Amino acid sequence: MHIVVLGAGRVGLNLSIFLISDGHDVIVIDHDDDLCSDAANELDALVICGNGTDKKILEEANIKDADIFVAATGNDEVNLFACILVKNYDVPKIFARVSDPSHEEVFKTIGIESVVSPELTAASYLEKLINRPKIADLVVIGKGNAELLDISVTNRKMFGVKISDISPNKDFIISAIHEKDDVIIPDESTTLQEGCKISVLVKSHAIKKVEDMFTA
Repeated sequence: MHIVVLGAGRVGLNLSIFLISDGHDVIVIDHDDDLCSDAANELDALVICGNGTDKKILEEANIKDADIFVAATGNDEVNLFACILVKNYDVPKIFARVSDPSHEEVFKTIGIESVVSPELTAASYLEKLINRPKIADLVVIGKGNAELLDISVTNRKMFGVKISDISPNKDFIISAIHEKDDVIIPDESTTLQEGCKISVLVKSHAIKKVEDMFTA
């Protein structure tokens, strides 16, 4: 896909690195000479140094043929104005970063539904890890009514138990077992071993129950 990223700061640069590694054609725009220089050295991509709210710069980035536009600067006003301009080019998908979560509604008012606050997301993630010290990692799924948890099995009652005896359950399902550098999709005969790490898809209301089940 042809993706135009506005912003070569921390968020935009790392996003571009990931997108390029996935095989996408990425063009980065930023007005800051130093950020553009760093991005040009770091990325296998065209970096345009200019104002992303200027139609000429957007057209230089071939915005007309873009599949996705991402407004990733740290300035909400710049991101908003850029999104308004890009909508005139009928880009199929537009993503916007917001630094102030209270601005999210403004973006949605102009039809930008994919709005992300990296700062708020990171804070929420850290809060969950702090409050769940036995959880190794987690991903919030859907509208927040489910999570994918990575848990190390330390409850002796679970050692040697077959997956088929506990999963699937109406509240959770064990989706994977991690062994060294490998990930195993369990079947009915798979058993849990002491200290093994499992990935569990669990409804939010049952998280404490599942945590106690495998780590108590």
